[in-house]
Amino acid sequence: MNFTASLQSAWTKNDSLLCVGLDPDPAKFPAALKGRDDAIFEFCRAIVDATADLVCAFKPQIAYFAAERAEDQLEALIRHIHDRHPGIPVILDAKRGDIGSTAEQYAREAFERYDADALTVNPYMGFDSIEPYLAHKDRGVIILCRTSNAGGSDLQFLESGGRKLYQHVAELVATKWNTGGQCALVVGATFPAELAEVRRIAGDMPLLVPGIGAQGGDIAAIVSAGRTAAGTGMMINSSRAILYAATDKNAGEDFASAARRTAQETRDAINTCRR
Repeated sequence: MNFTASLQSAWTKNDSLLCVGLDPDPAKFPAALKGRDDAIFEFCRAIVDATADLVCAFKPQIAYFAAERAEDQLEALIRHIHDRHPGIPVILDAKRGDIGSTAEQYAREAFERYDADALTVNPYMGFDSIEPYLAHKDRGVIILCRTSNAGGSDLQFLESGGRKLYQHVAELVATKWNTGGQCALVVGATFPAELAEVRRIAGDMPLLVPGIGAQGGDIAAIVSAGRTAAGTGMMINSSRAILYAATDKNAGEDFASAARRTAQETRDAINTCRR
């Protein structure tokens, strides 16, 4: 099953638009895991197993693994998700962006080494830097459009021909680049007005929407702005608020149970708004 079909199936099966970001920070791990060689894998595995029936996708951020020399644990984690929770797509959040020949190697890394179902990429270098990822027809290519960080406006709001740069990106992807129906766009939850504009331009294309939870995006506003007529169309990502729920809210609660509780609360809040 390709990425788009898997995502649509997960939206329905788990009745969820929630994506859980996997950004493991060993400094925040419970004491029982500290010092273990496989601590990153075990922490993320526990979160995954506790929340898999509540999500439409998982999104490991590669930098958190690479900085700890834990790429082997990332490989093992993605294998675990595919083996234990088939049908839940894995988005490798790497934001790759380079010339075509280098992009071919990044595509092999993401789709062959890690076996990710989708990858985040940067469109700044144009179509020839995106094309190698599109050659993997069964995988998703999720393109940065309007990001949730404050500095995103430095470039994404520049005007060209009377339109903002992020609007040009959305239109390019929707009308020219999405030849295989495998593209999606990243649009931050902190900018619901821009999210609504991207939805208008991109039609029913899936949107990866980071920025709820620790970044403060308003769930009701983003669901209203970004859902499709079918009430789906989004992967609304929460990372730290779910991963470290035990630390942030109730230090006495098992970290995986706390993650599940927060994930369920978030999934249910999203569903309340979209209905």
